[in-house]
Amino acid sequence: KITPVVSDATLCSEFPAHPLERAAVGRRSMPLLTFVARVNDGMLLVASMEHTLMGQSDGQETLDVYKSQAKQIFKRLNPRSVAKMSIDSGSFTFHYMIQLGICYLTLCDKGYPKRLAFLYLDEIHNEFVNHLTEIEEKKARDEGRQTQDWDRQIDLVERPYAYIKFDKTIKKKGKDFANPNSRSNTGRLSEDLHDIHNIMKKNINEVLKRGEGLESMAEVSKKLQSESSNFKWGAKKVSLMAQWQQYAPLVAVGGVVFVVLLLKYFL
Repeated sequence: KITPVVSDATLCSEFPAHPLERAAVGRRSMPLLTFVARVNDGMLLVASMEHTLMGQSDGQETLDVYKSQAKQIFKRLNPRSVAKMSIDSGSFTFHYMIQLGICYLTLCDKGYPKRLAFLYLDEIHNEFVNHLTEIEEKKARDEGRQTQDWDRQIDLVERPYAYIKFDKTIKKKGKDFANPNSRSNTGRLSEDLHDIHNIMKKNINEVLKRGEGLESMAEVSKKLQSESSNFKWGAKKVSLMAQWQQYAPLVAVGGVVFVVLLLKYFL
């Protein structure tokens, strides 16, 4: 039985040392991959790939392995999935964040600061929302109508990579976050106050072999609390019924006596 590991506990993967992984040794660059997808069905909206670590002849093959793993992660998401998670895969780690029904996922080597990875994803989210808003405002002007919420556009997407032009923005952000020791990134880390220690962490083998949705432990806890509340109410109801059955005869006798006395002395 495989159980999820919460907080900073790490499960080591058994993947072989691919050329892409060997090239990453001693580096802390990111992102190698960045995907944006719709949560309810895993529809890919944007895919951005960094090719700086593909000097080896079989680097593309290895990159395809991680692309495939990313797509399988998306297939296991659902509206109850945990909002943030880190998933180890060989020398790399997938980090994903869910915001407003959209999942933002990136792959970086394990040495890259987790806090900075989630700051990167958060900025990708903000830029993507701005991108969708600008598209909707332009369409509304051209069609002479009022603007609609940007998330409605996402619901209507019928083909993958519908927003592939956003790849340019992702690549630009990737360069901004490439060096964790740069002045801008150390500034980002010092200003960020989010607690990342409770972000769930799993291993890619655990995620892919189990074939289950990436449900939140909080969601499971909520279900247990709901069942516990129902049980407590049921037990209280049974207790009240037992008390009523115990005292009902006495109440009935008292009622009869009261009626008799009422009839005798007042009528």
